[in-house]
Amino acid sequence: MMRSHKDDRRQLGKHGEELAAHFLSEQGYAIVARNWRCRTGELDIVAEFEGVLVFVEVRTRRPSSSFGIAKESIDYRKQLKVRETAQYYLHRYKKHEARVRLDVITVELSPERNEPQIEHMQGAF
Repeated sequence: MMRSHKDDRRQLGKHGEELAAHFLSEQGYAIVARNWRCRTGELDIVAEFEGVLVFVEVRTRRPSSSFGIAKESIDYRKQLKVRETAQYYLHRYKKHEARVRLDVITVELSPERNEPQIEHMQGAF
């Protein structure tokens, strides 16, 4: 049975999110939620760091000339979707006074390198 392209993308994304969560934990972030879903969308990672609630969008890519690098994949519409979903999260858990930050973590996987390239952009949008 052949695996579909969508299954491969889902596995790649899941792997990237695992690496990102591990990276954040090593940096002292407390992971509050992963893949939190509601009617407006999904938040990849919700974490807390030094009293700030951090919503993290994770993008994972393998080297490819057709799709570009991971950080190029977060367009304006995706940013709006993450903001909207984060606002819903804040409302749902009555965290109206919380200090909030929206971050992006990119994970670039390459067969030439043993270690993935992880970039954490704090306050990305």
